[in-house]
Amino acid sequence: MLNRLVPILMLLAAPLWAAEVQVMPGQGTLQNAIAGASPGDVLRLSDGTYAGALVIDKSLTLTGPAGAVIDGEGQGSVITVTADDVVIRGVTVTGSGLLNAEIDSGIKIVKGADRAVIEGNQIVGNLHGVDVHGGLDSVVRGNTIVGLRLERMNDRGNGVYVWNAPGTVVEDNDISDGRDGIFSNASRKGIYRNNLFRDLRFAVHYMYTNDSEVTGNVSVGNHLGYAIMFSNRVVVKDNLSLGDREHGVMLNYANNADVSGNLVRGGTNKCLFIYNAHKNLIYDNRFEGCGIGIHFTAGSERNVLTGNAFITNREQVKYVGTKHVEWSFEGRGNHWSDHPGFDLNGDGIADGVFRPNDLMDHILWSQPAAALLTGSPAVQLVRWSQKSFPATLPGGVLDSHPMMAARAIAVPPAIAAMEEAVAGRWAEGNYDDIDTEHLGSH
Repeated sequence: MLNRLVPILMLLAAPLWAAEVQVMPGQGTLQNAIAGASPGDVLRLSDGTYAGALVIDKSLTLTGPAGAVIDGEGQGSVITVTADDVVIRGVTVTGSGLLNAEIDSGIKIVKGADRAVIEGNQIVGNLHGVDVHGGLDSVVRGNTIVGLRLERMNDRGNGVYVWNAPGTVVEDNDISDGRDGIFSNASRKGIYRNNLFRDLRFAVHYMYTNDSEVTGNVSVGNHLGYAIMFSNRVVVKDNLSLGDREHGVMLNYANNADVSGNLVRGGTNKCLFIYNAHKNLIYDNRFEGCGIGIHFTAGSERNVLTGNAFITNREQVKYVGTKHVEWSFEGRGNHWSDHPGFDLNGDGIADGVFRPNDLMDHILWSQPAAALLTGSPAVQLVRWSQKSFPATLPGGVLDSHPMMAARAIAVPPAIAAMEEAVAGRWAEGNYDDIDTEHLGSH
């Protein structure tokens, strides 16, 4: 009986006076239509230019074709949402101000404005694209967000800025040309999935964001892919980082994360950087073709690494520490492309253990000038003796059950073409200068 009553109760709760209002372009026409509308009304825009800055202070739907352009004319945020259940769909939003201190944005959703839906818009030429600043359970879906290419990348705004906005969903967006694609700060229970990020500093940047997920995203040619910092219980799953310049995935003071099914390939620096991060599960990822496969440092403890593939990285592991660290779990280790192992019993696990680093590696990390001696007989003798007498090895990474085969992760053809273009650009040295202060390059 109750199930039959729910639709009737919802119908009675909806405003009986809701109407569809056609709004023509012109100075002040849209703000006047908002002022005269009733909660639940649909404001349908036509092709043409509408002046911002607008304030939507009641539950309305604002919709139109991409030719309906709402222009903030360089003053503040173009649209500010202050009411619950506002929908903005299908229009073009441009021309915000340039004050980072005010977080000037194409669309700003303030605290107390819950359940906003920002869907299918062209949000271009703004300092920040969408600022979800305290509103709960907002959805930012299917938008094209193109920021400003200011001379200094750190002066640019974010594609989507989430601050203290639990329940935010950001999905299926194409975000480019700004500072960070998604910057999530002091929030929780967010879902950031299936977005495409290009020409940014960080694709996804977490600060103090807990109990949330970053899944199915694609980062191509950014300075850093997925930066999880000072955050707990984050799921980072099934993402692609292709040709990201500094790091593909970074865990910096991140704990209890689930990092799985990701592909990081072609990074000029590090595929995975773990800095003072604890109790993380890192499994079934593929780290391929980077300068360093994994850089593991700053006392990171009780992490589980199993089922990962480290393929043709110039240096597979850089471990800065004196402890012995085991990188296998319940008889399953990782695959190492430079491990000349055998599997005589055919169980898929190599018969010999794998140590990615030796004493000479530690010397080279602390004294880079020693690289001049790499090919000398003395260095070769040290390395031969350590292979013959493992007891002389210093603390470091040990994989007792290395896997013979690597997991394959497919890349869609269109994304592979982007990756190839980015590889050519990096090879030519064609990239913006960047302030690396916040990249964690310790």
